[in-house]
Amino acid sequence: MIEQVREYFKLYEMEERIIELETSSATVELAAQAIGCEPERIAKTLSFQVEEKPILIVTAGDTKIDNAKYKAKFHAKAKMLSPDEVLEKIGHAVGGVCPFGIKDGVLVYLDESLKRFETVFPAAGSHNSMIELNLQELEQYSNYKEWVDVCKGW
Repeated sequence: MIEQVREYFKLYEMEERIIELETSSATVELAAQAIGCEPERIAKTLSFQVEEKPILIVTAGDTKIDNAKYKAKFHAKAKMLSPDEVLEKIGHAVGGVCPFGIKDGVLVYLDESLKRFETVFPAAGSHNSMIELNLQELEQYSNYKEWVDVCKGW
């Protein structure tokens, strides 16, 4: 929910940096088109279940989860949350999922695929919002647990 994200960034006096668009940015392609950047710079946030706990993995827009790497890292098969589970367990609806203003106890991981870019554009809690952050800001404001290497295709 964009209100939660706006309140979260207000703590850091950054709420004005949230970009609200007239059009949908719910997919990598739509977001890249709306903001005028390469699709790979859209930081997509994927929601998974690991040992009954929800986790988020923020990846570059041109990647896919590599099941073997994921299993090696998390010792479990990659099981994405359903849209209803995402809303319930993460606190954002699919299309606006981001690592900001989320429910307590959700662990956030950042994928190595993002390290290619100076800045990236994660969603900001709604299907038509995002925020441009450099990697240091992404680390700081996502309260990430660690960098992981669980993607392929880039």
